Amino acid sequence: MTKQTILFDMDDTLIHCNKYFDLVAEQFADQMETWFHGYHLSIDEVKKKQSEIDLERVLVSGFAPDHFPQSFVDTYEYYLNLTGRPRSEQEIERLRELGASVYGHGIEPYPHMEETLRTLQAEGHELHLYTGGEPTIQMRKVTEAGLQRFFATRIHITRHKNAEFLESLIRTNGWDRKVTWMIGNSMRTDINPALKCGINAIFMPAEQEWAYNQVELETEPAGAYFTLPSLNAIPDAIRSYTEPKAAASG
Repeated sequence: MTKQTILFDMDDTLIHCNKYFDLVAEQFADQMETWFHGYHLSIDEVKKKQSEIDLERVLVSGFAPDHFPQSFVDTYEYYLNLTGRPRSEQEIERLRELGASVYGHGIEPYPHMEETLRTLQAEGHELHLYTGGEPTIQMRKVTEAGLQRFFATRIHITRHKNAEFLESLIRTNGWDRKVTWMIGNSMRTDINPALKCGINAIFMPAEQEWAYNQVELETEPAGAYFTLPSLNAIPDAIRSYTEPKAAASG
């Protein structure tokens, strides 16, 4: 089999992420409902407003670590202005701490993470990790998940995970687009950029998806494009695309 260059997303592709953000957002909404009890706020209303504000911040500033805690503060101040309730610096500090707590959760791999990476590595492919976020936070996850065994120094972290950054990786590293793959759960930051750059892509829909990632497919695939339900289906999918061509050329 021809050696492939395979880029993996990390959050909600290899390890769980969104469910922790959802959990902390629930805690935020509960806290807001308590503080604004006399103003008849609904938890669903608060969660929707926080999600809208968070999405706006990410579109502007990328995956900066303060986007999530700040969305709590911005939502709180939105409802202060709406209701006339007095502002409290202690409450704001509490919200910043609550929002930041999401970055301290434990690491929970997706099913078959280990065996899938081990299989691809044993087959001689070059594995890369390509993830969005703050380097310090993302590298903590890499270490706790034991991912250096598979990716070594081939780890690429950016706050703005888009086609422009992916194209720069492809050009800088001299990757052959026909044997380069992007694997991830985000249509916005993984799949659409990969197809725009003319490389192969495997879409792994997340169990719990963030509104930010819910966009339409924008580019017709130039090569392989699969949607798979589980990590352990990846090696066979790559073989199914590469081996027939290898056999035909032999």
